[in-house]
Amino acid sequence: MKIDSKNYRVPPDTKINLGKWPTIVDPYYESKEQYKDILQQHMEKLSSLQDLHYASNRHALLLIFQGMDGAGKDGAIRHVMSGVNPEGCEVFSFKQPSAEELEHDFLWRTTCRLANGVFTTGIDCRDDLGEDRFDGRM
Repeated sequence: MKIDSKNYRVPPDTKINLGKWPTIVDPYYESKEQYKDILQQHMEKLSSLQDLHYASNRHALLLIFQGMDGAGKDGAIRHVMSGVNPEGCEVFSFKQPSAEELEHDFLWRTTCRLANGVFTTGIDCRDDLGEDRFDGRM
């Protein structure tokens, strides 16, 4: 079964109500064996894409996993990144922002970590993720 990414995209300049978006979706597999096959295919594809990304050395890729403690960030990263070469990855944990970081938009402190050809993963694992932090400067 193929995942239609259109179901998870929000068009630019569109306001959404997250309360109307589902938090649980139907499984994309029918058995554990099928899941393992799909995971293996995706890992091979991701590894191939990482090789191309690294070889081109033109763009940076940033993945941000954000959530409260115990939200499953580490497990999601283990699954997503299981098919990539660790030498082409960097992982950073972002704690409480400094006064300087608060003066800038949400992604400012992550951009200095980006390197062309590398998968950069940022983990925001603070317990103070409140709406006041997301003030529209993203």
